[in-house]
This record gives sequence, C-alpha cells and structure tokens, in this order.
Amino acid sequence: MRVADVPSPSSAAPVAPGFGEALRFWLKLGFVSFGGPAGQIALMHQELVERRRWISERRFLHALNYCMLLPGPEAQQLATYLGWLLHRSWGGIVAGVLFVLPSLVLLVALSWIYAAFGDVKWVAGAFYGIKPAVTAIVIQAAVRMGRRTLHGPVPWGIAAGAFAAIALLELPFPGVIASAAALGWWLRRRSPALLMPPPAPAKHPSGAPAAPAVLGDDTPVPPHARFSQARLTVVLLGGGALWLTGMLVLAASFGYRDVPSAMAWFFTKAALLTFGGAYAVLPYVYQGAVSGHGWLTGAQMIDGLALGESTPGPLIMVVAFVGFMGGWNLQVLGPAWPAAGGMLCAVVATFFTFLPSFVFILAGGPAVESSRGSLRVGAPLAAVSAAVVGVIASLAVFFAGHVMWPEGFGHAPDWVALVLCAAALAALLRFQVGVPVLIVVALLAGLALSAAGLAPAA
Repeated sequence: MRVADVPSPSSAAPVAPGFGEALRFWLKLGFVSFGGPAGQIALMHQELVERRRWISERRFLHALNYCMLLPGPEAQQLATYLGWLLHRSWGGIVAGVLFVLPSLVLLVALSWIYAAFGDVKWVAGAFYGIKPAVTAIVIQAAVRMGRRTLHGPVPWGIAAGAFAAIALLELPFPGVIASAAALGWWLRRRSPALLMPPPAPAKHPSGAPAAPAVLGDDTPVPPHARFSQARLTVVLLGGGALWLTGMLVLAASFGYRDVPSAMAWFFTKAALLTFGGAYAVLPYVYQGAVSGHGWLTGAQMIDGLALGESTPGPLIMVVAFVGFMGGWNLQVLGPAWPAAGGMLCAVVATFFTFLPSFVFILAGGPAVESSRGSLRVGAPLAAVSAAVVGVIASLAVFFAGHVMWPEGFGHAPDWVALVLCAAALAALLRFQVGVPVLIVVALLAGLALSAAGLAPAA
C-alpha cells in the first residue's frame, strides 16, 4: 500500500524533508496503517528507508530495536522516534499523534454505531462473521511470535507456565510478566544461552551498498538528539505534569473513584505493562475492564477487538472502544448524554494509554542515539517474550471459548463459527491473506449467513 508517489531511490543524496512535508506524510500514514504492528513497521520501512530515504536501514533498525524493548505500541513509538529524529520534539509529537488520531476518530464513530444499533440483525450478522476471524488472528499472532521466540525447551517451558498461570490459575498479568523477567535475570547470570540463540549476522536485504539517506549510517547525531541531563529532566517533569494535571482535572470533575478517574489510573498501568504488543496486554485489560470494573462485557470486548482489527492504527486502540463502552454503559454524563459520556471516556483511555509512549521516546531517544551499535537485548527480555507467547495463547483460548463454544467447552460447538475460524486461520497461515482483506471477507460472510438464517438472532 502506497502512501504517496515519490521518486525511486537513486545514488543522489536525498533532500531533507521540511516540517510540512513530514506532517503530510504522518497524516497519510495514520489513515493507511492497517495490518497490525508488522504491517505498519513494514510500511514505514518501505516509505522512509527505501523510497524517500529519510533514514538509513541501520538507523531505522536501531530505533526499532529500542521501541521493541519498551512497553507500549512499538509502531506508534517508532513513528514518534523517527519524527523526533527528523524534526525535534514537535516532530515526534506530531508523528505520534497523527499515527493515532484517525484511528481514534473512526473507532469512536464505530463504537457509537455499535452501542446504538448493535442489536440490529445485520450488525449482529456482521459481527458473527468477524469474531471467528479475530480469533484466528489472535492464534496467528501466537504462532508467529512463538516461531521467533520459542527456540528451546526453557522458552517453551516459560510460555507453558505463563499460559497455565493466566488461563487456568487466573493469576494477574503483571505478576506473570514480573516472574518471567525475574527468571530471565536469574538465568542471565548462570546460563543465558538457554534463553537466547546465537545472534545471526546482520545483512542488507539486497546485499548491495545502501543508498545515501538524509540520516545515514555515518551522519552525526543531530544537536537536538544529543543526551542532556537538563533536557531529560524537562521531559520527565513535563510528562509527569501532564499526567498529574489530567488526573486532578478528572478527580475534581467526577471524583477520584468515579469511572473517568478510575479509567485514567487503569490505562496508565496498562500502558506500562504492554510488553509484547497489544495482544499481550489484552488479558490484563479484560481482567480489569470486564471482570474488575464491569465497564463492558466479555462479548463486547471481543467485538471491540474486531473493530480494532478493522481500523487503521495500533491495535491497542481497542482501549478507545473499552473507554467508550464504559462511559456509555455506566452513563458517566447522565442518561441523557450516553454518547458524550462514551466519547469522554474514549479520549481519557487513549490519552493515558499513549502519554507514557511519548515520554519514553522523548526522554530515552538521546541515550539511544548515543549508544548506536551497543544496544543489547538481555535474557530477562527474552524470558518476558517467551511468557508473552503463553499469554497470547491464553487469549486465543478465551476468544475460542466465547465465539465457538458459547455454552462452554463441555457443550457442542457452534460448527459454523468453527468452520469460519478454521478457514480464516488457513487464509492467514497458508495463503498469507492480509488482515484488512480477511476482515472484509469475514464481514460479508457474516451478512450472508445472517440473511440465510444461519447466524444467531440479535
């Protein structure tokens, strides 16, 4: 998918983009960033490294490595990092906001349609087709991450333990991740090879010399990207002030224990626990938003993930749906204004989920730039990555239970949903069908099944 028509790479040195040109690019990216983090990162690589040559291959990968280490949506953080590297702090803020804003607007609109008209037959039929596809997408995420991460008996054991802890023992997600990190730290001092495979030599995809880039391998670190203790202090204090101001405004307006304030605190914690991407933190969001606070039901949570998979932007934007449904269901602005309450809570959930990501990039970016060539992924992170595979697998079982065994695993399955899920999984793993195409086909299948009377009534 192309963002804009630009000249093909050549040996000539590219021209540094102006702020306006970059702003237009980030805005277009926000509207076409389908395909989850892998697709979004691939799109940025194609546009910024191969076609526009705003940044070199190695520099792009160095930034990506740092974002993969952080909690939070790595694709949005990468956009923020690259925007900051090109155009200082405002460039990073604009890139990060525009990566999320189109998705937020679209999700709020779809959430309103879902909340207001979700019991209409054709809406129920569409979701009947989409839910098995979403289950297949989660299974695919576990398979793909497992292939990259589970390269020995110890990682497999960690993944199995995390699966059992979440799916069987219902232990809290933060404790599972902390336990995996502690185990990785212990193994790092004794036998790190049990967790980490030998590093593969880095190769350029084409094997040819890289074309010149605005920020090339040998380009000096820009002045604004050099580490400064004073700048670090300003960023941390500024981020903390924004967070505290938001919390105080909500507490003064609604009370500390009311829904908007509780959402602000809950999604702040979620933002700091999203190691491994959105699929890894969804069990935590489910535990808190569904089982803990009762902001929405389990079935609504699955529908929200279906909407998140169908829209551009990071998948963690499902928090906007969770926020909207909590504001709508609990009527935070009164029964006369359910949509306004939903919109308010959607914005609260989004703001407090993404604020830490901006702080991580603007505060840590200079240290990362100064350490190019020496950033390492340790054994604790490898153990966490293995645990994340188990967590995602537990999420797949949770979705499968609700979608294909609606009356429980001891009862007969919904055979139509089971066949739809199997077909979607084959399309993803065998035929490499893209997520947007799969969602559209699943939606049409659900509408057809509803028209034929094969889908459950709304």
